[in-house]
Amino acid sequence: MKDIAFVLYPGLTILDMVGPLQVLSALPAFVPEYRVVVVGADKQPVATDTPLSVAASHTFDEVPTPYAVFVPGGGVPTMRALGDEKLLGHVRSMAEQAEIVGSVCTGSLILGAAGLLEGHRATTHWMCRHLLPKFGAAPVAQRWVRDGKMLTAAGVAAGIDMALYLVQELAGEDVARQVQLVIEYDPQPPLGGIEWDEVDIVGRKPMVDEWLAAGLADHPKLLGELIGS
Repeated sequence: MKDIAFVLYPGLTILDMVGPLQVLSALPAFVPEYRVVVVGADKQPVATDTPLSVAASHTFDEVPTPYAVFVPGGGVPTMRALGDEKLLGHVRSMAEQAEIVGSVCTGSLILGAAGLLEGHRATTHWMCRHLLPKFGAAPVAQRWVRDGKMLTAAGVAAGIDMALYLVQELAGEDVARQVQLVIEYDPQPPLGGIEWDEVDIVGRKPMVDEWLAAGLADHPKLLGELIGS
């Protein structure tokens, strides 16, 4: 059995997890050797950045060596997780033998804090790409980035695209297209696409600094490294 594990921790952005989780949960119907699980410290409900709480299907100890592991992101709670050595230890341990190590949104910063992005090309939420070099990664402004066994997605909804790419890689284009059809993933945003040339990325840095300051108040050394120039 090849487990595809999503890491659950308090306060994560729920769509970071549920988007790719929904896509990849369809994979076992086509390729039964895969199993999709959600792993956490325990199986108690965990708060997210919405009114919805979610629970892990398995503990970290129950799935120590998944085939693939993905870490979702978020705001202040994700910054707090950068200093959670227990969580980082679980991520490192799973990543050591995993064939694919990935993230959605600021989940890549957790991979970075775990020492897993050194020398790799990676992406994250556009507001936080400037933090990737702090972890030795080369930031890339793409929807998703595959570099060796590292597979990182940009912000939130980009996780769906990344997961469809992975289904195509693991099971072929036909299966990926069937999954896309079943979930009716056919984006037609009412306001059209994002005009990236008009986005003030630098102007959002103070907000990210506030997230870091709130999340890493108990880790002043790491906070200084990430906020400093």
